[in-house]
Amino acid sequence: MAKPVSIPGIGRASAFLASGTMVSRVLGFIKAILIARTIGQVGVSGDAFGTANILPNTIFTIIAGGVLSAILVPQIVKATVHADRGAAYINKLLTITLTILAATTVAAMAAAPLLVKVWSSYGPEQTALATVFAVWCLPQLFFYGLYSMLGEILNAHKIFGPFTWSPALNNVVAIAGLFVFMGMFGADSQGLREASDWTPAMVAVLAGTATLGVAAQALILFRYWKVLGLRFRPDFAWRGVGLAETGKLAGWSFAMILVTTVAGIVQSTVVSGASGPNNASIFALQNAWLIFMLPHSVLAVSLTTAYFTRMAEHARARDMEALKLDVSASLRNVSMMIVASAAVLFAVAIPFGSLFAGSPGQAVSMGFVIIAFVVGLVPFCFLFVLQRTFYALGDTRTPFFFTLFQAVLFCILAAGCLLLDKSLIGFGVALATSIAGTAQTFVAFFLLRRRLHGLDVQQIVNSMSIFTFSAIPATIAGGFVVLVMGGMNVEGWALSTPVAAMFTMVIAGAVTTLVYVFFLWVFRARELATIAAPFTKVLRRLRRA
Repeated sequence: MAKPVSIPGIGRASAFLASGTMVSRVLGFIKAILIARTIGQVGVSGDAFGTANILPNTIFTIIAGGVLSAILVPQIVKATVHADRGAAYINKLLTITLTILAATTVAAMAAAPLLVKVWSSYGPEQTALATVFAVWCLPQLFFYGLYSMLGEILNAHKIFGPFTWSPALNNVVAIAGLFVFMGMFGADSQGLREASDWTPAMVAVLAGTATLGVAAQALILFRYWKVLGLRFRPDFAWRGVGLAETGKLAGWSFAMILVTTVAGIVQSTVVSGASGPNNASIFALQNAWLIFMLPHSVLAVSLTTAYFTRMAEHARARDMEALKLDVSASLRNVSMMIVASAAVLFAVAIPFGSLFAGSPGQAVSMGFVIIAFVVGLVPFCFLFVLQRTFYALGDTRTPFFFTLFQAVLFCILAAGCLLLDKSLIGFGVALATSIAGTAQTFVAFFLLRRRLHGLDVQQIVNSMSIFTFSAIPATIAGGFVVLVMGGMNVEGWALSTPVAAMFTMVIAGAVTTLVYVFFLWVFRARELATIAAPFTKVLRRLRRA
């Protein structure tokens, strides 16, 4: 039997990945805050730009979370046993992928007016502005795909760092572009600028530098191929290296793209109908989702990415018992940290929202959208682990079906949000996302348990119970701190300035975390000792020194 994955080894790899992701996410938050302060979180400009940015970003999210991951890592792991370490396979696969990406990007740019109309329900002037933004943003699709391809190839060879750190370059370039924009054209934090106020130069600076950042993020990865001894040579002879098998896997993954895209269109169309002063619409939901994704990206993705290559190796060796151990450990270790993150976000949602908002009223509106998303944070991270396990098994068919279930349920719930007042539509759609995602996770867990002929359900349930009971008093304590500091009052000190909001978040977040850890210690959660082990070793070394 293969030896179970080493927790300390996984811990070191995860810490390195998490540090890169944290830097990128911090820069991403700075970029998002600057965008909101530059063009306004609500109003014509912010929602038009948000809609344009949805088009490449939606496809990228699908690719990064499933399609390329599902296809590349298991197949490249298999190909690395060849004499050329998979070089021929990689060149052929990269050639065909870049060809498809280039053709798709050109077609999408030509269809930009149609795509904007499908993804939104704006008036004529706002639609025209969103279309111009889209023409500049859609080339990101090619570079996002290239980034995912190159990154997954490096991941399959157990070189995780570049894929995790390169988004920081993207954010630096985009932030520089925002400062240039503000210097040339001024800022509009209240979102008062009309569609007719935008000139071609303004659009080019804002959207053009955003695309330039994504290009830099992708192209920098070629530098690290020398470490692997690889060199890209276009190869259009696509037969003979197992691409037929890859095509079968890709068929289900692209079907999943279609399903997810339909759900995305429904979401965007419903939410864009609420676009207007003080209503949480497209841009507000994007920023709330960015906040929601922070713990997922820093913790869940980093930890599971380190596990995933090991899962693929165990799946290839048909060592199901070792794979079960990986799944159980990943779910429990991820959950302990994600539950803590959810508790913190529940407590600081409104002050956090104020960093992006142009007024306290907008901050409260966005805060409730954040809370609605956070309801589904733990199931969302669970689902990521479960999907990755199916991909390690070379199964993209099953994820398609439980994604189809989620998409249908979400579309029904989102359509029901049209009955709500416009001020509540954003909150309703975010909550619908959480409900549908939670239901999807339960279905995925049941299917994986059946596929593996059992999982350590009792141990997972016991751990989740401890985490949940620890999070309740922690959330209450953090929420009380926010209340005392005026974070739940539109005229309160915590919402008066960005500095006050950040100070409130730090204090409330620290209190929430400390209370959570205290109750984990009281309940003797063994996962706490596992996560704390690397820090304990460092402290012991420092004492000896």
